[in-house]
Amino acid sequence: MRTDGRLDDRVVDAVLAVAVSAVVGVAIAADLGGTRSPDAPAFLFAVGLGALMFVRRFYPVLTLAATVAGIIGYYLADYPPIGLAIPMAAALYSAAEAGRTRVAVSVAVGLLVVTTAFRLAEGDDPAYLFGFEFASTVGLMAAAIALGDGVRSRALLAAEYAQRERRRREEERMHLAREVHDVLGHTVTVISIQANVAAEAVDDDPEAVRAALGVIREAADGAVRELRATVGLLAGPEEHDPSRAPVGSLRHLDDLVRATSDSGLPVDTEVEGTPRALPSAVDATAYRIVQEALANSLRHTEATRATVRLRYADDRVVISVADDGRGWSGSMDESGGRGLRGMRERVALLGGELSVDSAPGRGFRIDADLPLEP
Repeated sequence: MRTDGRLDDRVVDAVLAVAVSAVVGVAIAADLGGTRSPDAPAFLFAVGLGALMFVRRFYPVLTLAATVAGIIGYYLADYPPIGLAIPMAAALYSAAEAGRTRVAVSVAVGLLVVTTAFRLAEGDDPAYLFGFEFASTVGLMAAAIALGDGVRSRALLAAEYAQRERRRREEERMHLAREVHDVLGHTVTVISIQANVAAEAVDDDPEAVRAALGVIREAADGAVRELRATVGLLAGPEEHDPSRAPVGSLRHLDDLVRATSDSGLPVDTEVEGTPRALPSAVDATAYRIVQEALANSLRHTEATRATVRLRYADDRVVISVADDGRGWSGSMDESGGRGLRGMRERVALLGGELSVDSAPGRGFRIDADLPLEP
């Protein structure tokens, strides 16, 4: 038995094998005609049909072919008639369940045509044959094929749902990883720089030490708030607290610029158009791009000044962050590491565009074009 409450495949096959053998065996024992009475070989035929159920998952077409061959051999031996639908039902179901529905339909139609023509040639009553037996046989065969195809479709839907759920969880994991990276990356950079400032000024400039510690405290408090909000995303909807919404928003751009400037990289801010409330995803992405770009300028470029430009258009917001540092050489993706990849992923999810322009000696620039609607 499975731990998820579903029957093991082997148990299902065993139950089906017993059922097939029992039903066919009862039909044989009824002895409803034929010139030869039921004997041991006739009942072995019933056992053989049941045994095929143990290989039906691996060889569905072979199971179907073996069933047809067995039925033909059974009738050639002139044993009592047992119909077609009863001995064929499990094999047709198995073929359809395995995705071989066309094969199952073709075999069923072919067998019906051949046996009907044979029985008419033998002198069976056409009225009885087509008025009762043929219709019931077709109905049972069609039901078996439809059931197998339905079970397969349900299994495929379940697998697709499971795949979507895994993909959703992976996207959530990547989203949280980007959030944590962005929050800690900028904050740790600011704290590291201010700690160095405090260490150098501890003997000569107490005011500079106090200022550096103030920046460190403010950066740490902001990081704690953002991490708390990010972790809060893991809670269920019933536990969501609106007051703990993520603080990654352009509303906090002034705080980010001030912390960066206090860490030794003066930042100018230019805004074109009328600032307005943005969709939450666009707002958070815009803030994270500026945050990561300024963190890169602090850590890697030896810049002396940076500029943040925001342009609000009717249908989009355009962000540009540039510095006057030494620039980067080689592959941008390799130089930018996880931060640049994270920016590209964020922008791509919104259907926007991100470009990077840098070369040794002429600074570094990131431009992002974010549509307000996907």
